[in-house]
Amino acid sequence: MARANTNDLIAFITVARERSFTRAAAKLGVSPSALSHTMRGLEERLGLRLLTRTTRSVTPTEAGERLLNTIGPRLDEIDAELEALSELRERPAGNIRITTGDHAAETILVPVLAELLPRYPDVRVEISVDAGLKDIVEERFDAGIRLGEQVARDMIAVRIGPDLCMAAVGSPSYFVERPPPETPQDLAQHICINLRFPTLGGLYAWEFEKDGREINVRVEGAMIVNDIRLARQAAVNGLGLCYLPEDYVQPLVGEGRLVRVLADWCPRFPGYHLYYPSRRQPTPAFALLIEALRQNRDGKEG
Repeated sequence: MARANTNDLIAFITVARERSFTRAAAKLGVSPSALSHTMRGLEERLGLRLLTRTTRSVTPTEAGERLLNTIGPRLDEIDAELEALSELRERPAGNIRITTGDHAAETILVPVLAELLPRYPDVRVEISVDAGLKDIVEERFDAGIRLGEQVARDMIAVRIGPDLCMAAVGSPSYFVERPPPETPQDLAQHICINLRFPTLGGLYAWEFEKDGREINVRVEGAMIVNDIRLARQAAVNGLGLCYLPEDYVQPLVGEGRLVRVLADWCPRFPGYHLYYPSRRQPTPAFALLIEALRQNRDGKEG
């Protein structure tokens, strides 16, 4: 096949996956108008309409879907093989795309990359922070980071963090006129800051356990956020109680800016895992990242 046709197919696959000429053009490093011209040329040569264009969206036609499903995986395989060739270099190289939540990114991934990337300048890592559980195959991520219980069974999962523990906290000013809760049921008398996560299908129910007894509490309050940083700041400002990972609030507890409650109701649970498709052959750069995350876990747990 002529090189121009190959480039056109790559352009089509990008548009079909992004569902947007603007996003696809940015990814390919061309203008949207040039990309649109390329697509029209490809459709004319094939004698088929591949894309349905409206003012708000771009979607593949039946022929486009067939081409996407047939050619897309083959182009992905070519990309993977080209990435794998980096093992012939003296230094690992390549791009790694990871989807993760904000807590794992801040407490595990970024600290590891701060040590790793300066030593391997040819390795590049793209981090997409998202509270939702992305389909890493469909979204073309190399890996994801989530709690072990959230990882699909058909994925290879590597433990990369220590056990975690949640903590219920509020500011000293909040407790001036309110007694601290002694049991999870007491939270019904408190103002709480709710978290909304796509993975949970709604508001997060605070999970407690003591002496084998599990209690999930639906809390009430004036604030709902989808970012743990906002929840923590709201608690510091006295707007209510929040329920967040212990390591994320402990420094503020130590400084006296937050007060912890119900600690005896918050058991530890398995921490974060890096996961990726079982059929994927890790590139040298990806294998390097896995090993660095494993060593970080061993250091924390040791």
